[in-house]
Amino acid sequence: MTETTRPSGIDFTTFILSISSAAFMGLGLAPKPGGGKHEVDLELARQNIDLLELLKEKTKSNLTADETKLLDNLLYETRMRFIEVQKKGSPS
Repeated sequence: MTETTRPSGIDFTTFILSISSAAFMGLGLAPKPGGGKHEVDLELARQNIDLLELLKEKTKSNLTADETKLLDNLLYETRMRFIEVQKKGSPS
């Protein structure tokens, strides 16, 4: 899509926030759309964290300072939450 045909309200920030929201849904930390249930799906979470990592790699040096900071913070937060949820599911 070109800049002029892009739907209003869709930008890089909205895009990465959407991906991180999907990761949080997979971690059971946000309800899934429609059902309102908090269900853990580590595969879904991992896929979305991987997408954020891919975006970071592919957009390196092409983001604003604010976009880079947001992406770094989202990656850190989702990774840490992933580890926490994974540990809770592991036998002690």
